[in-house]
Amino acid sequence: MRCEWATGSQGMIDYHDNEWCKPSHDENYFFEMLTLEGAQAGLSWSTIINKRQGYQELFDNFDIDKVAELDDDKIAELLTNPSIVRNKLKVNSTVNNAQQIKKMHANGEKFSDYIWNFVDNKPIMNHWNSMNELPAETELSQKISKDLKKRGFRFVGPTIIYSFLQAVGVVNDHVENCDYK
Repeated sequence: MRCEWATGSQGMIDYHDNEWCKPSHDENYFFEMLTLEGAQAGLSWSTIINKRQGYQELFDNFDIDKVAELDDDKIAELLTNPSIVRNKLKVNSTVNNAQQIKKMHANGEKFSDYIWNFVDNKPIMNHWNSMNELPAETELSQKISKDLKKRGFRFVGPTIIYSFLQAVGVVNDHVENCDYK
């Protein structure tokens, strides 16, 4: 049995079974999930999963250094490509967030370590009986959102950050009867 949201496409099922709530420390994966969760704002996750390959191709497999260097011409080109969500604020936030992560790297700090430090490197294991019990945001996501905004990140509101924390496995929100918990 799976969490009830993991339906509709093989991409959704694969994401649920193999990635969602699985702890990661991979910098590029963290950047990818931050980008995709920000792109989802106002849209469905299935829309983003369906465009994921386009994001991976157009953003150089989320190579932080390469994305941080994208110029206005490249951004304008990206905004014409239907393989991604063509929202100027969201695309610009991807470049901006890569630049912020690159600054962290220049200061000897990994983005993934920064996030994991908020939970003392231990995933939060929730015990929900139903997807209806899951919060849209928590005190933790509010705290991280506030700190990321101070650091210059964009599209990092508390709801986006809560979904991001699930995506990278900092929070495990598989329901109790899910075989993938």
